[in-house]
Amino acid sequence: MIFESFAESLSFFLWSTFVISVLLGVIVNKTNFCTMGAVSDMVNIGDYGRFRAWLLAIAVATIGVSVLEYMELVNVTDSFPPYRGTQLIYIENILGGILFGIGMTFASGCGNKTLIRIGGGNIKSILVFAIIALIAYYMTTPFPDSDKTLYSVLFYDWVNPLAITLENNQDIGAMIGGSENTSTMRLIVGLIVAAGMLFYIFKAADFRSSKDNILAGIVIGLIILTAWYISSNVTINADDSSYSLSDYYSEWDMLADDDEGKPATGRALNSQSFTFINPIGQTYGYIKDGFDSALLTFGLISVFGVILGSLLWSLISKSFRVEWFFDLKDFFNHFFGAILMGFGGVLSLGCTVGQGITGMSTLALGSILTFISIIFGSALTMKIQYYKMCYEDEATFVKAFITALVDMKLLPSSMRKLDAI
Repeated sequence: MIFESFAESLSFFLWSTFVISVLLGVIVNKTNFCTMGAVSDMVNIGDYGRFRAWLLAIAVATIGVSVLEYMELVNVTDSFPPYRGTQLIYIENILGGILFGIGMTFASGCGNKTLIRIGGGNIKSILVFAIIALIAYYMTTPFPDSDKTLYSVLFYDWVNPLAITLENNQDIGAMIGGSENTSTMRLIVGLIVAAGMLFYIFKAADFRSSKDNILAGIVIGLIILTAWYISSNVTINADDSSYSLSDYYSEWDMLADDDEGKPATGRALNSQSFTFINPIGQTYGYIKDGFDSALLTFGLISVFGVILGSLLWSLISKSFRVEWFFDLKDFFNHFFGAILMGFGGVLSLGCTVGQGITGMSTLALGSILTFISIIFGSALTMKIQYYKMCYEDEATFVKAFITALVDMKLLPSSMRKLDAI
């Protein structure tokens, strides 16, 4: 995909993003693909169907990334965000993942689900969106007339010193293969991990008969891979040389005649795929700055595309329903959950899609930690809520918390405070 000007290449990049984002919105709405729902099904009714669909999306994306990277057709190492960076921010991955998992449980869905619900007429999700947008934006952007961000004020001093600097990239293939055999090892590890997931996924007979779950897993995995491919291969022919979007941006003063059409930032032009918390924050900045076209990015376009895709399917299937808060408790649950998702999603560098599928397709250690932490945070919250609902006044938070940890095999059964339900 070679273009003669930066404007043409950027236009193709953004329009391609929009098209596949709309498709993502359609397929997620149609199949009821929901990562929080997947955890809920596992915890509450022992149904692993939607969880397997989630894993299938990861497996498909991982196979594609492993093969295309080996063929040098995608670049997922120099990506935005830097999933495979040499600095392992494990505390942020774990803490952010847990906060996000708790938050999405209170807010009735992750970042992607929030967009899907908005497209389906859910007004509650507009509140969730607005709160995530404010927090995510100011986690990375200084407050007005200040050089401080929410991250620098609340987290930097105690979290950043705990990061570990690695000799190689943090993906499993690079850590095993070292600097000499990285390419081959990434392919081998990727295929082995994906094969293991596929065996687990399809050994369940009920999943093999679930058309929507299979459709969701395969198509969403391919959409993640498509975004990786497009963002890695859009190039500009300038001065008889080929430049990626990000490389052209870094050489702008040498290659371009003026600043017309220059994006506000270059890192958002790196190879990437879908993630939603930071882009929701970008939406606030885009509106605040008067819809400046220089602020249009893959992430921002994907937010609009997913909402539109969900809206289209809601209208086609006649499932569009305006939904408001049931009561004040419902309002505060969504408000609280959105706050945690805003903080957690930025800390962990992604959400259930951004880290849980896109990041996982790179087999980065930070993505794996985030994926596990999100599931843990959500599952723990659901169990606590369940015990408090069933036992009412008898179940204090501490009793429900300890009992939930016992159920999850993280504490001995002798510490159980409430009878199992």
